[in-house]
Amino acid sequence: MSSNGPRDTRETGGRAGGERSREAVPRPPGAPPAPRQPPADEGPPLVRWLHTPRPAARPGIWRAGHVPKPPEDPDRMGDRELHGGALLAALVGWLVWSLFDNGYIDLIGWLGLASWGANTAGFTVLYFYDYLIACLLIYAFARIGNGPRLWRRWRPSWLRLAFGRQDIEPLPRRTTLRVLATGVAAFAFWRLTFTAPQWDFWLEPLYAVVPDSWELADNLGYRLAYNVHYLLWTALIVLVLGWAGDWRAVARRYPPGLMLRRAGGAASAEERAERARLSEFTELRAAGAGAAADRLVADVREGAMSDLDYARITHAWSAVRARPTALPAFEEAVRDRGAAAFVHPSGDRDLPVRAARHDLLTRQVLIGHAPDEERNPYAYRGEEVALDPAVLGTSLLAVGPPGSGKTGRVIRPVTEALCLHALAGQAAVVAVGTASAALGPDHAFDIVIRIGDPRSTHQLDPYGGAADTDEAAALLAEALFGGTRSDTAEAAAVLVQLIGPYHAAYGRLPGVPELRAMLDGAPALLATLREDLALAGAQDQQRELDAWARRAQRPDDLGPHLADRLALLDRAGLSPASPRETPLFSLGALVHPLRVRIDLPSPGHTEARRMINRLILAQFTGAAAVRPDRSLFACLVLDDATAAVTAGTVRGLTHLRPANAGAVLALRTLDDVPPELRAGLLGAVGCRMAFSGMTTWDAEHFARAWGTEWREDQETTRTPDRSGGLMRRTVRGVRKLFTGREAATESVTVRRVERERWSASELAHRVPPRHAVLSVTSVTGEPGPPVLVRLG
Repeated sequence: MSSNGPRDTRETGGRAGGERSREAVPRPPGAPPAPRQPPADEGPPLVRWLHTPRPAARPGIWRAGHVPKPPEDPDRMGDRELHGGALLAALVGWLVWSLFDNGYIDLIGWLGLASWGANTAGFTVLYFYDYLIACLLIYAFARIGNGPRLWRRWRPSWLRLAFGRQDIEPLPRRTTLRVLATGVAAFAFWRLTFTAPQWDFWLEPLYAVVPDSWELADNLGYRLAYNVHYLLWTALIVLVLGWAGDWRAVARRYPPGLMLRRAGGAASAEERAERARLSEFTELRAAGAGAAADRLVADVREGAMSDLDYARITHAWSAVRARPTALPAFEEAVRDRGAAAFVHPSGDRDLPVRAARHDLLTRQVLIGHAPDEERNPYAYRGEEVALDPAVLGTSLLAVGPPGSGKTGRVIRPVTEALCLHALAGQAAVVAVGTASAALGPDHAFDIVIRIGDPRSTHQLDPYGGAADTDEAAALLAEALFGGTRSDTAEAAAVLVQLIGPYHAAYGRLPGVPELRAMLDGAPALLATLREDLALAGAQDQQRELDAWARRAQRPDDLGPHLADRLALLDRAGLSPASPRETPLFSLGALVHPLRVRIDLPSPGHTEARRMINRLILAQFTGAAAVRPDRSLFACLVLDDATAAVTAGTVRGLTHLRPANAGAVLALRTLDDVPPELRAGLLGAVGCRMAFSGMTTWDAEHFARAWGTEWREDQETTRTPDRSGGLMRRTVRGVRKLFTGREAATESVTVRRVERERWSASELAHRVPPRHAVLSVTSVTGEPGPPVLVRLG
């Protein structure tokens, strides 16, 4: 699926810097093909994208081109009942009209009006009387056949079929009745011109100018004059009754007026102001940056600006509105570089490829479609489903077996969207997965950390950039023992007794091999550490080291166990081969619009991968909550969060929402989470996603999390039919003799009961392949119901 953003041409920029050349750079692979000749009345692709309506919608609904639904009809009729009733009413109405038109129902004779047809006025009255009867029959049988309901149900489809769009607002009721009445009158007048001999007065102007010899000869001149007069008479009828019926309202709303609306000619003042704000940069002009606005408008019209350029520049403008003193610098940068202004530090103005559909104006990424079926809430039926930072800020938990579509249909699109937001200066993302997960090409990220690969340009900081030794020990202990039976607080107390003295002696935290050696009791290293502490004058840290030595003599000491766990990380390659030359990356750097991908070790280091996942999640929840600058949306994407969830990280997830951060966690099953943490994890995240093929045990947790709702429940009771006389009982007996089934009567009882929104059995057995049930909650607290989504 290709992106909907207009990216056919872009001004050269990026790493080369500030040339003002208008050359078009090649489209990245996967970009949609540019139209050969865009319609002149619709403008460049970027303008059409900006003018796409984006009305407010419920959380999780794709807003670009969204058409709000009318309120739900509580008495909604089924398709068979609605269409069958309409067909029956049409047949009966046609029968009644046929009887009237053929004289079997002689309403004119019953009223004594048969003699009126002798003169022109009486004939005209009777003619309109027939039209009145026809209109009354149409109205009556349309009401009987639920015509208004039929129109409301099929109106979007008819409009899309006729005009290619369905967001055309209906006319007011009074205008509609006026147009219909004058339309019927115009048709009646036009028919009277040819079917009524009494209505030959309309030819008098023709006879006055055409010689009698032309009429008698019926030559070419008479025919030409007759047709011209006929056209003028028809035009007169249309003009007079069109003016009386305000047909211009229809022309403005439907073709050919629809083309004018597309060009903005018939748009309302609010729509024109909004379009001008988006594509003409009227806010910049109002702020006094007219030169910058002119440069941007020129880039838009010439196709030198992409949707990502627009999102990046508007984000920079929002910062200027918050700090007006930065307006001169903003105007100078835009005037000099145009669409290439405020480019990302990497110099990239787009991703190498876009595999999902994005709308950077609303920051949404499309992930699927909600089928139009009864299991889905009315507001979401038939709608496109999308994710954005407004819902990812409450964190997302996706649970499903391998092959259900978690990575390819959710994790990758979300990662791609966050990378686009980072290029626009709006987000920072860290994506964690194995190399086989293919979360994106290397060129789509600023930093790629391959744990265990000596060629990696960066290495992961095991302490997350923590400057405090107690915090560093707590993070490392959470990674080593989180989710196990061991006490992380006791492990942190052991680690800090070694990390503290090392930091006091050398001014830095120990690496994994050095910490492992100290836990193993390496005598030379510990003796050197004591000497360096004495030289540094850190007697308090010497006492900590002595306390650790006494603890190490106890049989229940955690030191050997900690050393064994650190050995797993060391063998997996967490520590760099040359720590002085390889820079360390910590999650405290998420105050910048970074795109980071972390490739976990090979499958042979399963336990080490789990510990690294715990380490990254613990570092992220701790670093995101204490960021001094929270203007960027920070997000962590874990493609496989197996064994990464601990009591500490569950508490940390609850602190992400107010910190403008979120986490996306994918799990194969909830069995990978300790039993005592499953309910807390589902409660800590605001977005929950259950994929097809999950087990009933996992489905039970989601069913409890989504709760219950009131529904109408039908109970059918069948009892043997004993009614009737001898003939009916005989017929029932013969029927039972041949069919073996006894005739029964049915009684239906309807009552309101409280049922689960999605039961565990439905989640486990009734979710089709490549589908998932998704519920979202916005950062403002607006919840969304669970919705069945067809992914892709």
